[in-house]
Amino acid sequence: MPPRLKQALSSREKQYITDPTRIPAAVILPLYVKRGRYHILFIQRTDKVAQHKGEISFPGGVHEKRDKTLRDTALRECAEEIGLLAKDVEILGELDDEVSVATNYVISPFVALIPWPYRFQVDGQETEAIIEVPVSALLESGRSQPEIRDGKTVTAYFYHHQGQVIWGATARILKKFLDIFAQAGRDK
Repeated sequence: MPPRLKQALSSREKQYITDPTRIPAAVILPLYVKRGRYHILFIQRTDKVAQHKGEISFPGGVHEKRDKTLRDTALRECAEEIGLLAKDVEILGELDDEVSVATNYVISPFVALIPWPYRFQVDGQETEAIIEVPVSALLESGRSQPEIRDGKTVTAYFYHHQGQVIWGATARILKKFLDIFAQAGRDK
């Protein structure tokens, strides 16, 4: 699957959001194989962070001056939040930029294959816990509903797993990934 997924990600034209009023940020969507099944790793944010307290998200954060690229931002944040080192990450491709409505971020998501098992180190400041979810469970649990945002009807996505709810920008990023993942699995 990784070669097909890498091909599927690279064969599409990434949609960039270039809005100077938004804060640039980046995340890693960590994909791995455990017991023969693909999983995605999420983090649960602590109550200590300024924004998105307790929410489920991908590891990542705000671009800093020391980061040469948004990819560097995502890899740095991954190392800081969960101890996943850049040398252990294989970037498979990028997904379309996504906005975080409440916090004014424009998020650049990078899909990565990571090793499993791995000695993660949860930082306790930004990350409370690591959550592992099989891709198959996400494909089965996805729900959507219309929402009114800025006077326009948009589709909001939600994924449920073992009492946790993935929603917001993370769910929109996840939906884009799952669509590509499912298609890459069919393109054999």
